[in-house]
Amino acid sequence: MRVAIIAALQGELRPLVRQWRRIETTVRGTRKWVLSDGEDTWIAVCAGMGAEAARRAFALAEADGPVDLVFSVGWAGSLHQGLCGGSVQVPTGVIDAETGEEFSLTQGSRRLWLITTSRVANAREKMRLVSSYPDAALVDMEAAAIVRLAETRKVPVLCIKGVSDAVGADLPDLNLFINGTGQLRMVPFLLHVAARPRYWPSLIHLGRNSARAAEGMRDLILRFMKGKDVEKLIATGSTE
Repeated sequence: MRVAIIAALQGELRPLVRQWRRIETTVRGTRKWVLSDGEDTWIAVCAGMGAEAARRAFALAEADGPVDLVFSVGWAGSLHQGLCGGSVQVPTGVIDAETGEEFSLTQGSRRLWLITTSRVANAREKMRLVSSYPDAALVDMEAAAIVRLAETRKVPVLCIKGVSDAVGADLPDLNLFINGTGQLRMVPFLLHVAARPRYWPSLIHLGRNSARAAEGMRDLILRFMKGKDVEKLIATGSTE
């Protein structure tokens, strides 16, 4: 079985792929790692934020052949107080905010919806999303594109999302610093926030939450790789 783990940013995958084999890529801003485990091949890729980057990442995952299972993995913002920063969630459905399409991923009674938007959602945008999509609990920028590509290939797909920022987090507008390949322009961003200390506490929390969430996503994927809770995760979106 060939399994693709598709993320946006290298930091989302770093705890998972530390011992994996790095594969050189020719597309700027993309990263790829491979792990062979018996008859299974695990392929982890990232290509930046947004739908276009997600499509590049999916193509990179398929470069050596079709995949049999897809994970959409990465950080997401919380839309509800009950989903705390650093936690790991398994959405049971995805909503594309651009098209209104809804993709149901599991069949269990538990419902946790993720909404995909074209921009990083700040606190004000999160409030609008909650008003427009009361069932949505998380927001990201890539999952809908990945799920759509997997469904056109009739390949099972699961989402594993780590909560990087709380619903009311006071963060700078990250969209101003995302380049054409979906990467954060770090130097301009750091210069921007250096002169705005109001954002420092939220950014410290963001960094801590993101690191904890990346480790949590790794742990859940490793459980899957070892064959634990596989059927329950696919059927219900939960390993509880």
